[in-house]
Amino acid sequence: MKDTVKSDLYRELPSVDELLRTPDVAALVADHGLAAVTDAARAVLARLRQEISSGLLDRPALQTALGGVKEAIEKQLRQALSYSLRPVINATGVILHTNLGRAPLPDAALAHIRETAGRYSNLEFEIEAGVRGKRDIHVERLFWRLLADGTKDAAGVSTIVVNNNAAAVLLALNTLAEGGEVIVSRGELVEIGGSFRIPDVMAKSGAILREVGTTNRTRIADYEKAISERTRLLLRVHRSNFEITGFTERASVGELVELARKRGLPLMEDLGSGALVDLENFGIAGEPSVLDSLSAGVDTVTYSGDKLLGGPQAGMISGRADLVARMRANSLFRALRVDKLTYAALEATLLAYVKRDHDAVPALRMMRLTKDEIGRRAEALAWRIRSGENPHPSKTAKGGAAARLEIAVIDGESVIGGGAAPSAVLPTRLLAVSCEGMSADELAARLRGADPPIIARVEEGRVLLDLRTVFPEQDGLVTVAINRIAE
Repeated sequence: MKDTVKSDLYRELPSVDELLRTPDVAALVADHGLAAVTDAARAVLARLRQEISSGLLDRPALQTALGGVKEAIEKQLRQALSYSLRPVINATGVILHTNLGRAPLPDAALAHIRETAGRYSNLEFEIEAGVRGKRDIHVERLFWRLLADGTKDAAGVSTIVVNNNAAAVLLALNTLAEGGEVIVSRGELVEIGGSFRIPDVMAKSGAILREVGTTNRTRIADYEKAISERTRLLLRVHRSNFEITGFTERASVGELVELARKRGLPLMEDLGSGALVDLENFGIAGEPSVLDSLSAGVDTVTYSGDKLLGGPQAGMISGRADLVARMRANSLFRALRVDKLTYAALEATLLAYVKRDHDAVPALRMMRLTKDEIGRRAEALAWRIRSGENPHPSKTAKGGAAARLEIAVIDGESVIGGGAAPSAVLPTRLLAVSCEGMSADELAARLRGADPPIIARVEEGRVLLDLRTVFPEQDGLVTVAINRIAE
């Protein structure tokens, strides 16, 4: 396109002020405000100038674009003013999906957040005494009920909360071992997702790493030989997201507790996922609970709130009251402490445990679902898709769309995720979907483009949806989305 022609087209573009004075755009200003509409109008005009410059618009195309300028500004406004963080449907079968927000919160937690965060609260106020209080009092009593009652010295167990497990590890190491050595097995120098590495966190804490043993074999004698006058702490790290198999050996918790007592050193365990119940009841073996560690005599345990506990993102430190008191007095604690939203969600989640209402915690409820229960839902959903049934009449799917779809219900496996129980799988039934004229990757991409987005997995040329992680009230949305894609 010649430069003279482009210049003519540029002159046909209205100014921002002219656009704002048109009745249609003025109506948008009344709804969304002058600043937002002005920014959207500038973005639309800039895009048109770019398309003219690139030779993509001739005069007829430009007139068409200008005729739809109100719609273009509305679309720009939706993009600019909509939330970036939005709900999705997790059909992957990964219960604690890190990329999808890990554990969904219990309904009671959401209600408690709304009740206390939308108004003033007694976050740091003792109502009876009328004086300033401590924010961690709201959950410590519940942790005591869940943990201290099962230990040998109930009165000596305390818990504090920080913003995640990495912060808990950092605070504990800095408090107990700054300037001294921490002994840890080479086979436990883990890296968790997001580049959380034990050696790096230890360096930031001011403690000195003292590696013992080998990658696959570390005996209690290796720890004992490494103890010196510089030693401040023995550390055991749960291998949350991997396993070492074959020719292996690892010092037991009991051996480490005995050695720590003999040498007058504290023993700390980073459990990571931090289950508060025996997961054997959920068909998951080999995942220690926080109570297991404390009952065995571990002095300090760190763990997460949004993994196997099923609550909000948080990091907990439970253990000997004297050691926890030192951590609470550390200036780092204030920098790492959590807010009222976290305390509200955590308090409600812990109350479900105290009541033994485990089904109130979505992550635990999903773990408890049987293969048959999931299979019945999958068969029902498959029938609705095949029949073209549409539970949302306002979103009509064409009757012939189902003919393009191939639906099957097959056996499969769900996983815990979030770095918890890496070898544990839960038997499930999967909805396998393929669509004529569309690759599996394209179908998965279109599901992600639904409202709300549906996140599935692709295997062997088919899209697989695991209803274990789909809330039952979302089944209708999945039906509508698949039928609309097949149109």
